[in-house]
Amino acid sequence: MATRATTGLNSYLCDKQQPMNLVSVGTVAFDSIETPFGKQERVIGGAATYISLAASYYIPQSGLISVIGDDFPKDVLQEMEKRGINQEGLQIKQGEKSFFWSGKYHYDMNARDTLDTQLNVLADFKPVVPESYQGCDFLMLGNLDPAVQLSVLEQLRERPRLVVLDTMNFWMDIALDKLKEVLKKVDVLTINDEEARQLSEEYSLVKAARKIMEMGPRYLIIKKGEHGALLFHEDRAFFAPALPLEEVVDPTGAGDTFAGGFIGYLAGARNISFDNMKRAIVVGSAMASFTCEKFGPERLMELDRETIDRRVQEFVDLVDFDIELVGA
Repeated sequence: MATRATTGLNSYLCDKQQPMNLVSVGTVAFDSIETPFGKQERVIGGAATYISLAASYYIPQSGLISVIGDDFPKDVLQEMEKRGINQEGLQIKQGEKSFFWSGKYHYDMNARDTLDTQLNVLADFKPVVPESYQGCDFLMLGNLDPAVQLSVLEQLRERPRLVVLDTMNFWMDIALDKLKEVLKKVDVLTINDEEARQLSEEYSLVKAARKIMEMGPRYLIIKKGEHGALLFHEDRAFFAPALPLEEVVDPTGAGDTFAGGFIGYLAGARNISFDNMKRAIVVGSAMASFTCEKFGPERLMELDRETIDRRVQEFVDLVDFDIELVGA
């Protein structure tokens, strides 16, 4: 059942009887984060965590494919399960530690230094797609080794209706050939502007988008942090701004939250037209803005749809204007 929000964007009510139609692949992990505004040790993190939580506001259930150690808090897993995040594809390695990342942000919050990375269970992760995930319509391949992303794709007996891939410059540096192999099999690629320039070897983002889409993806999303996001498809482009926030505490996971809001909205709508992707870009940007307001996924886990819809309306209002062109 669908209702229309005051934003003009469709709000989809969760019907718990609907079949699972989204599967997300990525890390479920711990982060230690230092920003100019505070420091938190071992907060919950990971790409798949943010993706799944953001998507849960738009779909009744989704499937998770990841790996953790037995050190990961059971209460967090239970909370995710309550939100309809199916964990049949989540491997728990007894006696081993979960993936860990530590970073420090600079004052502009667009730059950060990685202080420590411990792969732990991720070092030999071999994903397994459960039978219940087969036939999913939407697949979100979060930032991971391209070989892992490709393995998930190859295990699916039917190609999903829409496959979205997130990656980063690290994989462009050490696994470019495998990454290009995955790019041939996806519909949407989401990367930041620096990564788009590296992958395409073009400075102009318009030229970069054209070159990257020739590698396979039909759609390209270029995230520009506090400066918004661009969506490209064929000869069309769309820009969504970022909402000016009064207080930014921690941007960790904002890009993954964006991806989760984007694909969650599309999966809830079951509409992958270019116009609906534009709406999904706005939704993803709104969800990402919440993540920046507190450390880790704390803010993301305390939302409700009314609060989200109000934030989406703020984005709509931000670029809503009338203009009358008057001739000389």
